[in-house]
Amino acid sequence: MSPHREHTRVGFVGLGNLGLPMAGALAADGWRLAVHDVAAARRIPAGARRVAEPAELADCQALCLAVPDDAAVTGLLSGERGLLARLSPGAVVLVHSTVLPATARQLAAEAERAGVGLLDAPVSGGAERAALGELSVMVGGPADVLEKARPLLDSVGNDIRHVGPAGAGAAVKLANQLMMFAALAGAHEALDLAAAHDVAADAVLAVVAGGTGDSWVARNWGFFDRVADAYDAGSTPVRERPWSKDLWEVTAAARAAGVDVPLAGLLAQIMADRVEHHARAARERPPR
Repeated sequence: MSPHREHTRVGFVGLGNLGLPMAGALAADGWRLAVHDVAAARRIPAGARRVAEPAELADCQALCLAVPDDAAVTGLLSGERGLLARLSPGAVVLVHSTVLPATARQLAAEAERAGVGLLDAPVSGGAERAALGELSVMVGGPADVLEKARPLLDSVGNDIRHVGPAGAGAAVKLANQLMMFAALAGAHEALDLAAAHDVAADAVLAVVAGGTGDSWVARNWGFFDRVADAYDAGSTPVRERPWSKDLWEVTAAARAAGVDVPLAGLLAQIMADRVEHHARAARERPPR
């Protein structure tokens, strides 16, 4: 990949809640960007060029994916008509989607046979940090491919971590999601308990900020309400939202590895309803 942004053709697929600001950060940093989304009416970042079909990205030297799930990633990349078979040898693919580790390993092997470098590079931080190019990126794959892709990753993230071989980035992302949603579930129950004793959520959160119950979730209370609103605005089905899809992927990855994750199993069944209900209630609550 050329270090000169204006001469490097970069494709980006998936302009949803996180993909759009990520693509915007790349465009703002001077990369020559072509973008695609299945929803043709979705807006695109300033400076980017829209393509009608993913096949039109086959001449790109780098390809970034921020699509909903394993099926979407595999559908774009794999098989005789997939982009891995169409990209030029030496191209780099960055899978920013949250996928199963096994999917990442399978695609990395297929990419290697095609002479293409592939990294599973899921991200964390939310849309606001994505727009600033300040995401955390957990990378699985060969070190030499990472070094080749680092200028691109530096445009979207300020904390790039090489966590292991193919599939490792996906595994760390799922671990992050499990820790986060476990904290979120605990915070919801804790605030419900306090409310039952006539203590306002703000009072609890203020105390917790200096106590042992502190967490990112508590410090950013309301974050998931805003994310749910953004998903509603983009007509993203609940099953494709992280509090549903990612938790089920945690249980699937654990089952494949023979690991017991009883808490994850419970969260996969309850968190979607909990997050969606809280977001609806927050929207309906009159301003103070």
